[in-house]
Amino acid sequence: MAAWPLVARAQSAMPVVGFLHSQSPDAFREQLRGFRQGLKEAGYVEGENVAIEYRWAESQNDRLPALAGELVRRRVAVIAAFAPPAVLAAKAATTTIPIVFGTGADPIRLGLVTNLARPGGNLTGVSFLIYELAAKRLELLRELVPGATRVAVLLSPSAGPITEASLRDVEAASRTKGLQIQVVYADTSREINAGFASFARERPDSLFVGPGPFFTVRRVQLALLAALHRMPAVYPLRQFTEAGGLMSYGANVADAYRQAGVYVGRILKGDKPAGLPVVQASKFELVINAETARLLDLTVPASLLALADEVIE
Repeated sequence: MAAWPLVARAQSAMPVVGFLHSQSPDAFREQLRGFRQGLKEAGYVEGENVAIEYRWAESQNDRLPALAGELVRRRVAVIAAFAPPAVLAAKAATTTIPIVFGTGADPIRLGLVTNLARPGGNLTGVSFLIYELAAKRLELLRELVPGATRVAVLLSPSAGPITEASLRDVEAASRTKGLQIQVVYADTSREINAGFASFARERPDSLFVGPGPFFTVRRVQLALLAALHRMPAVYPLRQFTEAGGLMSYGANVADAYRQAGVYVGRILKGDKPAGLPVVQASKFELVINAETARLLDLTVPASLLALADEVIE
């Protein structure tokens, strides 16, 4: 009992990190492990020498300003914010608390920093480069389904700048490749179902699923519906392929979260965000689900198998 005040003082002396996300923790466990691994690499272990205050918006972006405000009032040492709506809410909430962001959108286009090498303000972080790979995903889809001429494109409005950039890139790439696209927007499970119902009527040859945290949360639903409608599909992240999706190409987001965790640790040790360059995701991976390909009666070309970082059997 005599030791309790000492323990309480030790806990109160721990730096506190605010963690802000637009979605729910269930769909981002691997990314959370990556974030904690990054903190550990920087010398911080949750519960031992750092505390983390989590705020999850559960897909309700209108809650983010209030959640960001809670972290500011809590006077956390650093805010780690992920996905554009959460990052923008954190940015609007404080100009003094350091913010480490993780986003698939262009940080300059999003207005987070003016220079990647020298951020200059209270924000720095990691760019996943999710949307900039749209043309490459279409190319891989065309190689897997060479006869495809009509591609359905499923996009999430809640992803904001990521969706806008993805649409621009997909439209430009489809014109270059002579593809027709059918764009459908969805931000609820019901809208996803309605989108696939329209695909059943229009009969596109393949499906391009755009990036965004909401689709990551609904990845099992998307993979099941694509299989049900026998639609070859390409996705932005490996989590979709692990859930039964056919093929994915994109950054290793868990590693990007790890890099964000390292930056949070460096700031806790005294580094300033203004002097930490924005990190560009460096690990990209092509993952193919061979079992799903067999279910769709597709033969994966040897050239794609050779390029794949992983083939799920």
